[in-house]
Amino acid sequence: MIAKALSTIHKENIRKDPLTPFTIGDTIKVHVKIREGGKERIQAYAGTVIALDGGGATETFTVRRIAHGVGVERVFPMHSPNVAKIEVESSGRSRRAKLYYLRRRVGKSARLREKIKSSEA
Repeated sequence: MIAKALSTIHKENIRKDPLTPFTIGDTIKVHVKIREGGKERIQAYAGTVIALDGGGATETFTVRRIAHGVGVERVFPMHSPNVAKIEVESSGRSRRAKLYYLRRRVGKSARLREKIKSSEA
């Protein structure tokens, strides 16, 4: 009974239009809707995906960037109506599920290797 109720809640809250697929280590640009007073605008937040958490309607992803020499992380719900779209700028190669070690690194040591794209013709 409770499982049925939870599954209907998850179905209602899951995003109808799927977002661009991305993985850990990708550098992405998240377009977020922001309401200020009666106006609504879209703001871009670019950074590296360091974590994917949860599943279903409660799935989230964490994006990290360096702003004015300070590391800033933001957690976005995957199925939030405030996330307008996601653009994948580059794909980084990662051997970890969570990239929390990037918090201790700055400069060139915080870079990830580029994913090699296979050319299938």
